[in-house]
Amino acid sequence: MAYNFAILAFSSIGPMELLVIFLVVLLLFGAKRIPEIARGLGKGIREFKGATRDIADEINSAGRKIQSVSKSDPVSGTTPRSTAGADKSTHPTE
Repeated sequence: MAYNFAILAFSSIGPMELLVIFLVVLLLFGAKRIPEIARGLGKGIREFKGATRDIADEINSAGRKIQSVSKSDPVSGTTPRSTAGADKSTHPTE
């Protein structure tokens, strides 16, 4: 029975708990520092989202490159070359 009570006690944060957390933060940092902290947190979140977006774009572009290479020549992974002029030797004649 005590186990179920512990789960219920920590399952969600209600309005009273949020008020207590806000008051503790207000006492620790003061009213002038809270907007600065929020601005810094917002900038950090924005930079994190930008970095994750850049990484996802890089991964997607690498995947597209791999797909285009595999479509060009599935055996060797290279683009087929023209055979025109292949009968000419590039070695000097003796």
